[in-house]
Amino acid sequence: MAVTKAMSTQPLENILEAIGRTPIVRLRRIGADLPMPLFAKIEFLNPGGSVKDRMAVHIINKAEQEGRLKPGGTIVESTSGNTGVGLAMVAAVRGYKAIITMPDKMSAEKIGLLKAFGAEVIITPTNVPPDSPESLYETAKRVARETPGSFYANQYYNLDNIEAHYLTTGPELYEQTEGQIDCLIAGVGTGGTISGTGRFLKEKNPSVKVVAIDPEGSIYYDWFKSRTMTEPKTYKVEGIGEDILAETLDFTLIDDMVRINDRESFEMARRLTTEEGIFAGGSSGSALVGAVRWLAAHPEIRYPVVILPDSGSRYLSKIFSDQWMRDNGFLQKTPQLTEQT
Repeated sequence: MAVTKAMSTQPLENILEAIGRTPIVRLRRIGADLPMPLFAKIEFLNPGGSVKDRMAVHIINKAEQEGRLKPGGTIVESTSGNTGVGLAMVAAVRGYKAIITMPDKMSAEKIGLLKAFGAEVIITPTNVPPDSPESLYETAKRVARETPGSFYANQYYNLDNIEAHYLTTGPELYEQTEGQIDCLIAGVGTGGTISGTGRFLKEKNPSVKVVAIDPEGSIYYDWFKSRTMTEPKTYKVEGIGEDILAETLDFTLIDDMVRINDRESFEMARRLTTEEGIFAGGSSGSALVGAVRWLAAHPEIRYPVVILPDSGSRYLSKIFSDQWMRDNGFLQKTPQLTEQT
């Protein structure tokens, strides 16, 4: 397998130039029983710690070029955390203010990280409809309207989200695998990653399969399978799934979709750390469970790559905490020790 381009020996002008060129790693133990090797693209090695760095810098570049964001302006966005971190990182480098809205189910680590980059964080309730004035989406829109000089990144509807991955993630995967990749597997949130990457790969080779992973409680799976709009339910995994149909998810590019629950997502994320030494988050666990399940039924695939979106360091107080896992029913209670006589 080809490796990524060698790191430049020249200093970078700023940290944003370090975005992209993340490695692909073979998973030797997880999926060992599959009839093909399984590879993962390690997106948490981006400088902001997630795949969302790619989209964040691209959206801001386009906004600057088109005059929609001017010096001293404010970037506003609704996010599960990672896009906010990417935007806050860009804001720090380029002198913007960042205001981020996010739902209350997100980890304390994400909130703390956003604040560390200098962003203002507005926490919104999870259990409200998307069109509620209290939702993260509507709150962000209101803040953007009320803030002079603001730019609303609007990742769920901004097609620059897709373009970012068409221009970077897709070409990288094709080059790193020497064109051999025949299956892309990724979780879907806004859908920008899978849509942009999948579009590029299918243009290179129309037979490439694109498999999306969706959590139980999200509306995407039922929409993909039967075009029925179901009632969203609350789930614990962060960063994937939606209660709205994002315009940045191109369903025409998706060949199949797999639904995964919270427990198996978190168990797989913990396995990934202890068995492969790769410290990734819950959505990476979801993607891997879905990958192993789907690939076991498709032995014709020869070179699958799964996207691992973010780091486990953002979930130390949650899925990597035995107490949190027990409290939420994902680990069995500690057995009572009996006194020996």
